[in-house]
Amino acid sequence: MKAVILDGYTTNPGDLSWDWLKEMCELTVYDRTPFYETAERCKGYDIIITNKTPLSKDILEQLPDCKFIALLSTGYNIIDCEYAAARGIPVSNIPAYSTNAVAQLTFAFILELCNKVAIHNAEVKKGKWSECKDFCFWRTPLQELGGKTLGIVGFGSIGRTVAKIGAAFGMNILAHTANPDKYKDVNDVSFVSLDELLAKADIVTLHCPLTPATRGMVNAEFISKMKSSAYLINTSRGPVLNEADVADALKNGRIAGAGVDVLSTEPPAADNPLLGCENCLITPHIAWAAFETRQRLINILEQNVKAFIAGKPINTVNM
Repeated sequence: MKAVILDGYTTNPGDLSWDWLKEMCELTVYDRTPFYETAERCKGYDIIITNKTPLSKDILEQLPDCKFIALLSTGYNIIDCEYAAARGIPVSNIPAYSTNAVAQLTFAFILELCNKVAIHNAEVKKGKWSECKDFCFWRTPLQELGGKTLGIVGFGSIGRTVAKIGAAFGMNILAHTANPDKYKDVNDVSFVSLDELLAKADIVTLHCPLTPATRGMVNAEFISKMKSSAYLINTSRGPVLNEADVADALKNGRIAGAGVDVLSTEPPAADNPLLGCENCLITPHIAWAAFETRQRLINILEQNVKAFIAGKPINTVNM
C-alpha cells in the first residue's frame, strides 16, 4: 500500500517521526503542496494524508487509486466528503487532540490582556524599573480574573475545559450552546442566550465550529451588544469574525481588546485590518503546535491508518 503526505511540515518539522508509517506503507512526504500540483502528487496512492491541502471533487475524480483520506486536523471542510463517500472513500479526522492546548492559549490571551506581562517586561528591559523612585510601577491598569464574567460561545470539549479553568480562577461562567439540555449536570456554568452572554461578559471567548450560521457571526451588531470594557478571544476559526468590523470596534473603543490565533486567510494578507490594531494580540495559529499536542495528533493518525488497513476505519466523518 502506498501513502502520501501532502503538507507534513507544520505537523512534523523534524522533531517527530513518520517511521511507523514507513513500516506500514511505501511513503512519500511533502513539506508543502501547491494546489496546482495536488492531483499529480496524489496519483497512484492508496492513502492520502493532508492537513490544509484541499481535496475537491475535481481533484478526487483524477485519483482512481485513492482508497482512504486521513486528515492531520479536526476540521474537514477542505475535503469533498460527500463525493468521497459516494466513491466509498472513508475520510478520518483527528478528534479532540488539542483540547488542553487550545484552552491554554485562550488563557494565555486572557492573562496577557489583564496583566500586560509583555508591556511591563519591555519597560523593565528598557531600564524603566532601574530608574524608578518606587519599588514598583505599572504602565497600564491591571485586572484580576476573580469575580469577572467569562462568556463562552460554544460548549464542546474545548469550551468545557475553558469553563473549568475559568471557574478555578474564581470567574462567573456563562455559556451559550445550541443544546444546553445536554449539560444539565454541569456545575458552575449558567447557560444563557447569546444576547444575555454578550451583555454580561467581561471576556467573550469563541469555541464554536465554522458553519454557515457562525461565519461572520462576530460583526458590528454582535459587538454592539458587548460591554465596551470587554475582551474578545477567538481560538476557533478565523472566518467566525468579520475582521473589518472587529478592527473598527477595537480602534474606536467599542471593545477593550482582543486575542486571536486564527484569521480568515492564513497566512494573512498584509492589509488584514486586525494587523493594524495595537490592542489586538495575534498569534500565528499556534494553539495546536505544542510538541505534546502534535505528538498526540500523530498517535491518533497512526490509529486511523491502522484501523483502515485492518478494514475497520475509525473517526470517519463521511460514513
